[in-house]
Amino acid sequence: MPLPAHLRQFLASVHPYDSLSDADLDTLAQLCTATDYTTGDTVFVVGDAAENLYVIARGEVEITDEADVQISILGPRNSFGERALLRDEAASRTATVTQDCTLIAVPADTFFALIDAHAPVAKFFDRRRPPRSDQKDLTTLPVGQLMTRDPMTCAPETPIRDAAAQMHTKRISSICVSDAQGFRGIVTLRDMTGRVVAEGHDAGAPVSTIMTEDPLTLGPTALVTDVLHLMVERGIGHVPIVEGSDLVGIVTQTDLTRAQAMSSADLVGRVAKAADAGEMARATAQIPDLLVQLVEAGNRHEVVTRLITDISDTATRRLLALAEAELGPPPVPYLWLACGSQGRQEQTGVSDQDNCLILSDDVTEAQMPYFAELARYVSDGLDTCGYFYCPGDMMATNPRWCQPLRVWREYFRGWIATPNPEAQMLASVMFDLRPIGGDQSLFSNLQETTLAEASKNSIFTAHMIANSLKHQPPLGLLRGLATIRSGEHRNQLDLKHNGVVPVVDLGRVYTLQGQLSPVNTRARLEAAQKASVLSPSGGADLLSAYDLIATMRLDNQVTQIKAGARPNNYLDPATLSDFERSHLRDAFVVVKTMQSAVGSGKGALG
Repeated sequence: MPLPAHLRQFLASVHPYDSLSDADLDTLAQLCTATDYTTGDTVFVVGDAAENLYVIARGEVEITDEADVQISILGPRNSFGERALLRDEAASRTATVTQDCTLIAVPADTFFALIDAHAPVAKFFDRRRPPRSDQKDLTTLPVGQLMTRDPMTCAPETPIRDAAAQMHTKRISSICVSDAQGFRGIVTLRDMTGRVVAEGHDAGAPVSTIMTEDPLTLGPTALVTDVLHLMVERGIGHVPIVEGSDLVGIVTQTDLTRAQAMSSADLVGRVAKAADAGEMARATAQIPDLLVQLVEAGNRHEVVTRLITDISDTATRRLLALAEAELGPPPVPYLWLACGSQGRQEQTGVSDQDNCLILSDDVTEAQMPYFAELARYVSDGLDTCGYFYCPGDMMATNPRWCQPLRVWREYFRGWIATPNPEAQMLASVMFDLRPIGGDQSLFSNLQETTLAEASKNSIFTAHMIANSLKHQPPLGLLRGLATIRSGEHRNQLDLKHNGVVPVVDLGRVYTLQGQLSPVNTRARLEAAQKASVLSPSGGADLLSAYDLIATMRLDNQVTQIKAGARPNNYLDPATLSDFERSHLRDAFVVVKTMQSAVGSGKGALG
């Protein structure tokens, strides 16, 4: 029988059915049915055939996955059951009534007819990521799609004249040197003219005597922009692409002719050549405009934040070089590392600085003032460039975070052994460390050793999980959006601390549980899926939720910049359409559910 009048009226108030004409709504009401359920009833279970879309008119329904892990608790005005319908497969969820309810069932044929005939309905149920821009932007492609594969190579003992003859015959500007152990080095035309012709080097000598050993390389999953940034910052024209010890390709300046006009690379080049922090600041002042350009070109959020972070990385390395030029060579090796959003390569239009220094264990007390001056020079320069001082003083200028390697090892051991609240917070920050400039050997094995020790300590892991639950998605009664209640940002959502940070925290927990190496949040979630720390369905849902929240955060910053305001992380949900609010709420529900799974000890395994 058709829906009673009060349920037809209810359906008219629920998006996207509120977009239907009265006639279409009457037709829909004739085709739908309403059923009352009692607490404990099952609507469908995993493996059942998908027959209906359900809309909750009253009551509450729990959705769980194959492992009986709660996915969400749904109240009035929410829909469920569309996942299996749209995938044309059996149900991969179980729906159980947790409060007496009335469900409106929309038959599958009616559901698909609505999607075909009404764009608002189709848009509402399209949970895919926004399509990428049609713009052909080489800089955001993986280098594997652009590099020259199987580049010309020769053995280390090959005479220089023979290598030069091969380059001349093939009309190439470089030749790579490899042996049975793998890639060894590279020789370019500049090497031939500078070291052989100009310096009179014996043309019969082995090519290994003039090659650049262990040159800067990238992997095949790097972006073309990584190559471009490396070239303009380091002043090189050839970047070998290696996988492990094997040479798989090469990218040259000729390959990047069309990409060299990209503004992110232009800013990197200007920063890399700046004479002082003031000149750098004139370049970094254009980051908001770059953010607008990158987002409006349709780039994915993880690409945008990667390109933005590249600029701060370059600024940091340039300031380190300028500091050494002023202070003199460092008395012992050191390594500057970033943590926080820079460490995770997730910087947006507004970022503070979080950094530290690891010093060689050979450093003496008398040499420590040099590194205090180095830290002050770099941190002051970063502040000039718009990367404001960390409110929590998590910077290398704090003597606590400028220490020899042995002290850092003691820090991590202490935090793991005694996981008090401060230790939880500090360990969380330090798990995001990424080397920026200096002697990278000072960081080798530190991350792996720390993860291995931490994962074996169940008490520490439990504390880290508890710490990860401190930032909650902004959900209120019946999982509606809960805005800030007072202050400057009243009636707004904090898309950083209540949006992306809860996912960042979950990613860190999965990293600990699986002893995973990635630092970037999205890469952590993907690695957790691959390592079966996350179930396929749970991981897919969390990735989709994170993508939506992170993308909406960037879109909001672009809107603010275009309005002449400084970008921040606060969003007024009243500016969103019903469609956007619904999907944002769904994303927060996924994050909350994954937090509940981790907090209950069930994890997210399927």
